[in-house]
Amino acid sequence: MSRLLIKLRHAPDDEIAEIRELLHDNQIAFYETQAGPWGISAPGIWVEDDDQFARAKALMDDYQARRFREQRAAYERLRSAGQHRTFVQNLIENPLQVILYSLIIGLILYLSISPFFPDG
Repeated sequence: MSRLLIKLRHAPDDEIAEIRELLHDNQIAFYETQAGPWGISAPGIWVEDDDQFARAKALMDDYQARRFREQRAAYERLRSAGQHRTFVQNLIENPLQVILYSLIIGLILYLSISPFFPDG
């Protein structure tokens, strides 16, 4: 029976390609499911053989730890060079989007905590 190795929703394309390559290189049989035309289904990578799942999971754990270290180092390089994305940069580049999201967050917070305050 197949087992879900990793969910692909919000995963970057380069990471998905690296995972495919990792599984191919280690001769682990897998298949992918897509989100479907309405994006309702959960896209993922599934390992076909239960016996290979433990090995695939161990490979994924190593891969994700390595990728985390690499991405963190890349972020730190950008941050030290002053090139990382900031809230102010997002506000300058997409003012309407930032303002709209901020208003939505404020509304949700208001509706969430307003019942705890007395009227008046």
